[in-house]
Amino acid sequence: MLKHTFLMIFLLLMTDSGIAGKSLILQSTTSTANSGLYDYLLPLFEKDTRVKVNVVAVGTGQAIKNAQNCDGDVLLVHAKAAEEKFIAEGYGVERFDVMYNDFIFVGPPGDPANIRNLRQAVGGLKKIAESESIFLSRGDNSGTHKKELSLWKYAGLDPVVASGTWYRETGSGMGATLNVAVEMNAYAMTDRGTWISFGNRQDFEILLSGDKDLFNQYGVMMVNPERCDKMNMQSAKTFIDWILSDKGQGLIANYQLQGQQLFFPNAK
Repeated sequence: MLKHTFLMIFLLLMTDSGIAGKSLILQSTTSTANSGLYDYLLPLFEKDTRVKVNVVAVGTGQAIKNAQNCDGDVLLVHAKAAEEKFIAEGYGVERFDVMYNDFIFVGPPGDPANIRNLRQAVGGLKKIAESESIFLSRGDNSGTHKKELSLWKYAGLDPVVASGTWYRETGSGMGATLNVAVEMNAYAMTDRGTWISFGNRQDFEILLSGDKDLFNQYGVMMVNPERCDKMNMQSAKTFIDWILSDKGQGLIANYQLQGQQLFFPNAK
């Protein structure tokens, strides 16, 4: 009886102190996970708050679907129009800008489509299409894929009609797509954070960057507890408040690989 009493007191103390019972599921993109950002950030968050974060790293489209199915507490992705739709349809509570970087075009040093000196993404895509140089698309409804398709549309081109010829869709994450691009000597569009952390570049280079149309904004939002009554609302709020705080934003700014900053905080 005495042993049982001590056990109950211990479990209560653990719960009250946050050692046990506090956790959340973060539906997020492969780019934030592959870049190592969470490996750096989450231990610091968990130390501050005693809330355990379980990351599900998938493409943005899948992450949004998972959150709509109540398989998550917080959504952190990079496709603003889709995020705003998620909120408007009542699946999320409120969306906040959290950080940004940019998309870039990478390819072999021979640059068969001659896009190296261009400053506009649309011009680069037109040259790739005209030369029928191999281009690797994720083809997975991720944030990167959504951005790529919007750029093709802006260029007045539909690359899907060339699917299987010079336009190839991997249906895979960014790292896997980059590996295939390197193997096939093909062009690919990627976020800069993933490229900096990518270990199989060989002789591939950044060939086109700096266009304002390649801006890559990340947003964070809580899943709506009115739709998902079993979600961990308090833990979700704790995470969002922390990542938007001066400390969270400062830590994002300080994260570097190879002397390069991967993400730039911009919470308001």
